[in-house]
Amino acid sequence: LNNSIELDKVRKDLVVSMDYELTVDGEMIDSSEENDPLEFIQGHEHIIPGLEKAIEGMTVGESKEVFVKAEDAYGAFDAENFVEIPKSEFPEEIPLEVGIEIGIEDENGEEQSAFIEEVTLDSVTLNFNHPLAGKDLNFKVKIVGIREATAEELEHDHVHGQELEDDKDCCCGDCK
Repeated sequence: LNNSIELDKVRKDLVVSMDYELTVDGEMIDSSEENDPLEFIQGHEHIIPGLEKAIEGMTVGESKEVFVKAEDAYGAFDAENFVEIPKSEFPEEIPLEVGIEIGIEDENGEEQSAFIEEVTLDSVTLNFNHPLAGKDLNFKVKIVGIREATAEELEHDHVHGQELEDDKDCCCGDCK
C-alpha cells in the first residue's frame, strides 16, 4: 500500500515555497528576492484569497503572472474605518508618527492592526484599512518547493521554523 501524497502540484495542506514580486500601480512594492521564498500552508488563508486560488495546481519550477482584484486581496478601502483617539490615551512608548503601525485590542480581545493617519495637538487618527485596501495587485510568482506539512504544522496552522508575526511564541518552541 502506497500512502505517499502527490507532491507535484500545489494543493490544500501542502507547504508551498514561492518566490514572488508584487507590483501595485506599476510600482514594485515587495519581493522575495532579498529574502527566502515565502512559505505557507496552502488552503489555510495564509496568503490573500485571489493569489491562493491562482496558484492551486501549479508545479515546482512553474512561473505565472497573477492579477488579483482588490476584493480578492485586502478588500475595498473603507472611508469609515478611521477612529480618532485622544492623545492622552496613547502609551508614551508608542511614537506618534504618521505611518506607524500599531496593534489595538478590540472589544473581543482580538488584536487589530491600525496605522497612524494624523496627529494633532489633542488627538491621533487611526486608519484600520490595510495599506493595500482598494488596490489591485499584480504578482509574478514561481513555485520553488512543495512538501507535505507535518501533523504539528497543520495543528499549529503555520510552517515551523519560520518567524511568527508580532513576536508571538509558538506552542512548540520551534518558531521564533
